[in-house]
Amino acid sequence: MNSLNIKSIYLDKLQKIAESINITPYKIMGKVIRVIGMTIEATGLSVQVGAQCKIQNESRQKYIDAEVIGFNENKVLLMPLQTLDGVKPGSNVILKSSDSNCGVGNDLLGRVVDGLGKPIDFDKSISFDDFRPIDGFEINPLDRGEIREILDTGIKSINSALTFGKGQRIGLIAGSGVGKSVLMGMLTRFTEADIVVIGLIGERGREVKEFINQTLGEEGLEKSVIVAAPVDVSPVMRVRAAKYTHAIAEYFSEQGKNVLLLFDSLTRVAHAQREIGLAAGEPPTTKGYTPSVFSLLPKLIERAGVGKNNIGSISAFYTVLAESDDKNDPIVDLSRATLDGQVMLSRSLADSAFYPAIDLEGSISRLASKLQSSKEFSLSQMVRKYWTLYKQKEDLIQVGAYTAGSDVNLDIAIAIKKDLDTYLKQDQNERVSYEKSINMLNQILNRYAA
Repeated sequence: MNSLNIKSIYLDKLQKIAESINITPYKIMGKVIRVIGMTIEATGLSVQVGAQCKIQNESRQKYIDAEVIGFNENKVLLMPLQTLDGVKPGSNVILKSSDSNCGVGNDLLGRVVDGLGKPIDFDKSISFDDFRPIDGFEINPLDRGEIREILDTGIKSINSALTFGKGQRIGLIAGSGVGKSVLMGMLTRFTEADIVVIGLIGERGREVKEFINQTLGEEGLEKSVIVAAPVDVSPVMRVRAAKYTHAIAEYFSEQGKNVLLLFDSLTRVAHAQREIGLAAGEPPTTKGYTPSVFSLLPKLIERAGVGKNNIGSISAFYTVLAESDDKNDPIVDLSRATLDGQVMLSRSLADSAFYPAIDLEGSISRLASKLQSSKEFSLSQMVRKYWTLYKQKEDLIQVGAYTAGSDVNLDIAIAIKKDLDTYLKQDQNERVSYEKSINMLNQILNRYAA
């Protein structure tokens, strides 16, 4: 453990002792002069963006964590990680750390923590093995390993038609209420991964508990780490939780583990960064998103992948909310451009009790051709072709305007539709291996081959 980590541990312990006796071991660096909304202006500070500070409340009996988000002439702009109760003009601003580090370790397994690494599951305290920069360490892209191995997700439609590889990053794009959480729970329980790291960012508070107790279950929680930052917490805390989720995944990946990262959702992180950017004075662009949003999201996504020199991997599923089912939303567009494919979830399928509601039209895995054998890839292309062809002509077929024999491929698509629907549906407690998924699909297609 290096001197920086030892210093962080020492200061953290010293701070807890100091708070218990109502003193502070840190040097007072500045004073609060104004609070506008969730933005705090302070003077007398000489700190960098990202520095961690503490603000004393009026009674000096508790501290409010805050992060430096920018500058305005000689004033420092901070945003709190908790509520601003007790802060007034002249409140002391204390530098806690010039860097933003986070605790990682094996003790996190099976636990639920916030963006600061504090347990929120009412269990014992967590002992960290190391402290590392929350923004991670840069990896030369030429040092990263290649994605060469199929990752079995246990879900038929993804295994066969949208084959996923170890180290791949893919988006789950959908509106609200179409089964994203259930699908994430299936991925957690069924995917062949050593460790699962789950980021629940910007969700409703009750959904965090529901996901853990009902969707994830004890089996899924045993090998998982959950970082939760509900919608009612500070935007700085939400962004920090997003970065912390990736830092934990990187820690386990560097140990040679194959990590599955489930992140819900990129859109909520974009909303949080938009709040921070607007508070810091950034100009709004499309849909009010600030430039820092379009910088932050690719940086997060690029932290997943095959590890340096092929050591470990982070395979990631990122949920992206298509607001009002708008598939051309700027965050959806950015995600599609940055990720290695997307899985489109359809509201019409969900409304007809078709689960998982994966719409193969518009869904793609950009690495399937590289990962599958030529025969397997041909099967995946065929199923996507027939599914999409039927969807495109569905209105004509339903009203009886299509004449059989006009299009051989469409005839096959109509004939195979019922069997294909049965194949693509899957109970949330049913796991189907990659080999079985391919064999089942092969049998269906052979029955209808022209």
